[in-house]
Amino acid sequence: MPRPTVVSRVDRLVADTLVRCGYSGRNATLVVAVSGGPDSSTLLLALHRLAVSHQVQLHVAHLIHDLRGQESDEDAQFVAGMAADLNLPVTVHRADPVTYQRENRISSFEQATRGLRYAFLADNARRLDASAVAVGHTRDDQAETVLQHLLRGTGLTGLAGMREVTPWPWPGHSPKLELFRPLLQVTKSETEEYCRSLGRPFRTDSENTQPYFTRNRVRHQLLPLLAREYNPRVQEALVRLSGIAALDLDYLEQQCGLLWEQAATNTGPPGGEHIELDLSILLSAHAALRRLLLKKAYVTLAGDPRRLQEDHISAMARTLEREDPEATLSLPRGIWFHRTRRSVVFSQSPQPPCSLPEFRDNYTLSLPQVPGLCVETLAGPWTVTVQLSLFPPAKSAVGPTPMVAHLDPGLVSQGLTVRTRLPGDKFRPLGMKNAKKLQDFFVDAKVPRGWRDRIPLLVSDQGIAWVVGCRIADWAKADSYGSPAASALRVEFIRRDQPSS
Repeated sequence: MPRPTVVSRVDRLVADTLVRCGYSGRNATLVVAVSGGPDSSTLLLALHRLAVSHQVQLHVAHLIHDLRGQESDEDAQFVAGMAADLNLPVTVHRADPVTYQRENRISSFEQATRGLRYAFLADNARRLDASAVAVGHTRDDQAETVLQHLLRGTGLTGLAGMREVTPWPWPGHSPKLELFRPLLQVTKSETEEYCRSLGRPFRTDSENTQPYFTRNRVRHQLLPLLAREYNPRVQEALVRLSGIAALDLDYLEQQCGLLWEQAATNTGPPGGEHIELDLSILLSAHAALRRLLLKKAYVTLAGDPRRLQEDHISAMARTLEREDPEATLSLPRGIWFHRTRRSVVFSQSPQPPCSLPEFRDNYTLSLPQVPGLCVETLAGPWTVTVQLSLFPPAKSAVGPTPMVAHLDPGLVSQGLTVRTRLPGDKFRPLGMKNAKKLQDFFVDAKVPRGWRDRIPLLVSDQGIAWVVGCRIADWAKADSYGSPAASALRVEFIRRDQPSS
């Protein structure tokens, strides 16, 4: 005889998740995915028993995969009949996963069936303005998921497995829709017992035993082997591992969110033009947070993490550790990763978008005549500050950022203007004896083509004194290194929409 407490236990667990996840008491609509098996039947029955007391509206959804012929039709009839018995609305739809797999160029048939099912559920949820789609994933499914992730090689996200509530995964971007899993603390044996205790039949899917699905082999072959030969409580151990990993991941994601507010710019909606991260903030972050920021940037642009693997994240992270300031990587789904001198950019173009503002016209700078005085000039999108000061102790021509330079104070007597490049411009970079075409300097310095017309040039009567953000001219450097009385001309370019360094 089944234990009389299983119904109250399952109802209590589902009620707790309704409250904990914020669906209780607000008349939320939940689309309930029901296949007719014991897990989804338990899900529907428990939610129905709690619907009035927790003020939730339910809509049943069932997809016919059209792979098992009459058995598929009988499942659909069973679910429709169950919904009718409970006086609940139901949507039943037929679709072909083989066609879906071919049209969407998905290599895995398992992934294709899952994608087709989730697309159907998302369409229903949007049509009904539902808060979430409820699915019947159980404690057993959690253990199997974590083990599958381990077999493939995974990070903390994979070890955390499934969570009670997550943003809608894929396909399609549904920013307001959530995926709800109220049964993650319930075992499969308990779902069967729950249905029997309520006198409710359930269906058995013959595909759940077919060995050509990886999950079925994990469920029926690998987990029993591990329990028999290594640890009889292996399922419990895997679920415990997922809980610990999820707790750690929650903290890291919290910290990632704080860093994201500082590091990210141009964060438009999914499908937007590009996402840009401040390179200095990325490099100062812990490696674990760095990886999460990179993943978050990809997901923000792509809309979901589908097809982004740990290998991709590792490849991006490695580019940040190299001395080469320029790198481009191709990522899944037509997303490109660009490392530039000052930022990391995710875009839908193989060329990095220009982060510099548009800049036109010539501007004559106001220059200080006495040491210590700092004067400002508005030059289009830039504020240029110039100050005569003691040269800093470090023997360097550049300041703490690429937008600061220390130059020969004699430039004050020559006058300084700011402009962009002109045909025939030449430039003698620091450390070189001869001048070269500015165009050749840009090529050698790997300055992207789309940036070159926006880079400010600091120009005196002698020529280009500073290619701003890149390099000063050799003849414009401050000569009197180390002398206590020596001074330098400190010049800083500040974007007017950004704070000063």
